[in-house]
Amino acid sequence: MTLRCQPWSRADKRADKENLLTPEVRAEIDAWLAKYPDEWKQSAVMAALRIVQEHNGGWLTRELMDQVADYLDMPPIAVYEVATFYSMYETKPVGRHKICVCTNVSCMIRGADRIVEHLENKLGIRMGETTGDGRFTLKEVECLGACGGAPMFQIGKQYYENLTPELVDSILENLEADDGE
Repeated sequence: MTLRCQPWSRADKRADKENLLTPEVRAEIDAWLAKYPDEWKQSAVMAALRIVQEHNGGWLTRELMDQVADYLDMPPIAVYEVATFYSMYETKPVGRHKICVCTNVSCMIRGADRIVEHLENKLGIRMGETTGDGRFTLKEVECLGACGGAPMFQIGKQYYENLTPELVDSILENLEADDGE
């Protein structure tokens, strides 16, 4: 007996896909779709969600997830499952700078708790919260794969390693300077 994985099938495929998402977003998703056979469109769901999230200020609405499902001919629940399982997707608004702090074993052993405490005190928020001015969101994440540089965090696509409270302050000051503050 062999097990064979089958692509999702959806009987109610949407015909008017040009009305879904923006042309720019569709073009970016289409570049990912070109990497997969037509019957395996859903393989691009993670990339599609990332693209849509980036174009929506860092978070996904249910309407956007539904549009991704329609665009990829997937059941909406399958898209929701991906968006709520992986920590890189947000289903509520986040700050301009989402600080993803690794608190897994290597980072924990090397002082992540001290970095978390420092960030919470400096920004006046707890993990999972956003500053009142909408500038920063703190998020606890599992391993980001930079154990050799622990403790570390990620802001946007940038990793910051071997963190100390002083280095955190410098990073935050540079972000504020980049914001024109």
